[in-house]
Amino acid sequence: MEWSLRLLVLADQAHPHVHSPRFPENLGPFDLVLGAGDLPGEYLEYVASKVTVPVLYVPGNHGEEWVGEGPKRRRPGGAVNLHGRLFPYRGLLLYGVGGVPRYREGEGQLSEGELLALALKPLFLLPRRLLRGHGVDVLLTHAPPPGPTAGEGFPHRGSPAFLLLHRLLRPRLHVHGHTPLLGAPSFRRHRTPLGVEVVHVQGYALLSL
Repeated sequence: MEWSLRLLVLADQAHPHVHSPRFPENLGPFDLVLGAGDLPGEYLEYVASKVTVPVLYVPGNHGEEWVGEGPKRRRPGGAVNLHGRLFPYRGLLLYGVGGVPRYREGEGQLSEGELLALALKPLFLLPRRLLRGHGVDVLLTHAPPPGPTAGEGFPHRGSPAFLLLHRLLRPRLHVHGHTPLLGAPSFRRHRTPLGVEVVHVQGYALLSL
């Protein structure tokens, strides 16, 4: 089966092209919005209020994906927190893992054991991978896998748990944020030896699947 899906991916900063009165018409058509972490809750809620397609996100590591303060704070309305969850859409299956490999104390800091457990959570989809080639079609994370889109510094290292998920479930696309992009285009990508397309986004990018 062939899919043609256009994705609006957001990560790490509110972008004026998105947080704009002209949004979403200024960006052209898209079928799904993915937030790859460290996005203000009000921003995600704004996006969800302006579009008619699903808005899926994973939390980052700075505790930004909330609306309000203190005991009344809540997750952004109209958006789906995909952390540790599956989401079927137009014959595709998406899975998300928020947070980063722990480098300090705080929200969104996960041990490698916790990341491994999240990577193995959808292992029951292995028969789907054997039948269709992909246990999940899109993996959405905040942190990168080890490899060219990981950072050089310890806080931006990749999680080996994601490479295990690649090996077991063969996602077609792995989208992440977190790693700084300095003076570069809004995204960069590479294909792993297993055939997984890894895309690192900062700000926003439009991708086709």
